[in-house]
Amino acid sequence: QVQLVESGEGLVQAGGSLRLSCAASANIASFNRMGWYRQTPGSQREFVASITRFGTTAYTDSVKGRFTISNDAAKNMVYLQMNSLKASDTGVYYCYGRPVGGDSYTWGQGTQVTVSS
Repeated sequence: QVQLVESGEGLVQAGGSLRLSCAASANIASFNRMGWYRQTPGSQREFVASITRFGTTAYTDSVKGRFTISNDAAKNMVYLQMNSLKASDTGVYYCYGRPVGGDSYTWGQGTQVTVSS
């Protein structure tokens, strides 16, 4: 079973930047699609961005033009570069992977991102 571990938590002022990383314990080719969700207390997890093993990306409208998702198969890593951060971007960010041949998601433990205004 592949494990996912996030890193890059931090406190940043509005307008600043932060980079999140997700390290997989095995080949990320094991996942058909990987990406990020975020969650604030009392709310459901919200989709943020995703990337397929073929490089196709998708973003929620609120982060388009500001966030960039990428991967590095040689390092078994997925990244989320966040620029022009807003207070509304605050939350716990979770890395996920959807395995090839399955519908269940694998989740990381989450990393806190706090944007101050």
